[in-house]
Amino acid sequence: MPGPVVCAMCDKTEEHCSCEKYCTICKGQHNVRLCADGLHYCPDCREACDVPLANTRGYRS
Repeated sequence: MPGPVVCAMCDKTEEHCSCEKYCTICKGQHNVRLCADGLHYCPDCREACDVPLANTRGYRS
């Protein structure tokens, strides 16, 4: 079973990440969350790219 997903910039989980949070794709800052690939996405880009949140169980690699 894989370990927790960590931020690609600071190697910390979302709860402990202190990086400036902006969307990897559009650079937006509204409701940005850490996703399963270790990058941050806004809701629109997350949905468009079909990237699950980091804390979602059963995500695909």
